[in-house]
Amino acid sequence: MRLSAIAFWALAGPVAAEPVEVPSGQPVEFAEVIRDAKGPKGLTWRFRFVAPDIGHAEGKITFAQAASDMEFLCRSYAVPRLPNLGPRPSQVVISLSDKPSEFGVANPEITQFFEAYSIEGDRCIWEAF
Repeated sequence: MRLSAIAFWALAGPVAAEPVEVPSGQPVEFAEVIRDAKGPKGLTWRFRFVAPDIGHAEGKITFAQAASDMEFLCRSYAVPRLPNLGPRPSQVVISLSDKPSEFGVANPEITQFFEAYSIEGDRCIWEAF
């Protein structure tokens, strides 16, 4: 059986440790997408990125600076990778962490920023947690 390029990508998913350019210029790498953890709005995909420059220390990227990067990642990275066929998530969560981390495991040594977006067509609509 031959898979189309779209079907193959949907099965294989994006490649880990993929560098992504963001408006702030901070270094960001794609880490993973979590597709099987239901969110408050139903089917939710979580796009997780490592951004070592985030944090609260002097000279670090603040949450306010990272918020525009997360919106950009939703719009330009996550939405184009959502399926056109089959179940489409109603919500996307973008997370940035300063170090790789295990999904769902709290670690006080790691700084993490999150934003949630409803998806309407090709638009990301910010939702307050």
